[in-house]
Amino acid sequence: MIKRLSCFLKSSNRITNTLINVSFYLLCLLASYLLLLAFLGIVQELWTGSLPAFKRFGFGFITDSIWNPATQQFGALGCIIGTLMTSCIALVLAIPISFALVIFNTTIAPNKIRKIIRVFIDLLAGIPSIVFGMWGLFVLAPIVGSKIHPWIYAKISHIEWLSHLLLGSPFGVGIFTAGLVLAIMIIPFISSIFYEVFEMVPQMLKESSFALGATTWETIRYIVIPYGRMGLIGGIMIGLGRAMGETMAVSFVIGNAHTLTTALFQPANSITSALANEFAESYGSIYSSALIELGFILFFITAIVVLISQFFLKRVLKRPKSY
Repeated sequence: MIKRLSCFLKSSNRITNTLINVSFYLLCLLASYLLLLAFLGIVQELWTGSLPAFKRFGFGFITDSIWNPATQQFGALGCIIGTLMTSCIALVLAIPISFALVIFNTTIAPNKIRKIIRVFIDLLAGIPSIVFGMWGLFVLAPIVGSKIHPWIYAKISHIEWLSHLLLGSPFGVGIFTAGLVLAIMIIPFISSIFYEVFEMVPQMLKESSFALGATTWETIRYIVIPYGRMGLIGGIMIGLGRAMGETMAVSFVIGNAHTLTTALFQPANSITSALANEFAESYGSIYSSALIELGFILFFITAIVVLISQFFLKRVLKRPKSY
C-alpha cells in the first residue's frame, strides 16, 4: 500500500512538473508573440498615418527642408539633421565623461566616495526631462550665449573650414545647447552600464595584470575594455537611443526653428521637438500625416542604429580578446 502511494505521488509530481513546464513555455511563447504583434502594430499605424503625406510628397519629404503649414509644404530634412547633430554632440560629450567617471569611481576613489558618487548617478538618472529643459533654458543657455560661444569663436574662428560651425545668435539656444543638455541627461545611463561592466571583470584578471607590472590604465586598456566591450557598446547604444528619443528637454533649448543648418549655435528643430510642439495644433490631414511621417522616420533611424549596433557586436564577438 505504501509503495503504491509512493508511486502515485511520484507520478503526480511528474504530471505537475510537466504542466508547470508546459504552462511556462506557453506563457513565454505568448509574451514573445505579443511583443511581435506590438511591433507590427506600431509599424502599421505609422505607415497608415503617414501614407497621405508620402503619396503627396514622396521621397522629397526626406530631401526637402521647407516646413510651411500655411502653404501645406512639408520637408523633414531640417528635423532629421537636427536630430542627428544633437545626438552626435551628446555622445561625443557624454562618452569620455562617463568613461572617466567610472574609472575614477572604480579604481581611484575611496570606498565611501564611491558609494556617494553612485547614489548621485542614480539620482541624476531619475530627474524628469522637463526639469533638464527648464534648467537648460534659464541657466545653461545664457552661459552658452555669453561665455562658451564667444570663447570657442575666439579659439577656432580663424580655421576656415570650421568657421561655419560657429554661426549663431547670442541667445544661447540652438543645436549645441540641446546636445549639451542631452549629454548631461544620458551620462547617468551610460555610466551605469559602464559601471556594471567594470564590476563584472574578474578580480583575478586585474590582479594578475597588476602583478605583471601593468599600470592602472594598461589594466583598463588591455583587460577591462576587451573583457567588457560588448557591455560598453550596449551602454553607448542605450545612451544614443535615449538622446534620439528625448522630447521636452530638447524642445526647451533647441530653438524650434524649421531651418536647415549645420551651424552648432543656430536655432534648429528635431523630430521629437517638432512632434511635441505641433502635433496638438496640427490642422488638416496632410499636416497631421506629415507629423506622423516624422515619427515613422525617427522609428526607421532608430532601427538602423540598432542594426548597426548588432553588426558591431557580431564583429566584436568574432575578434579574439587581447588577454
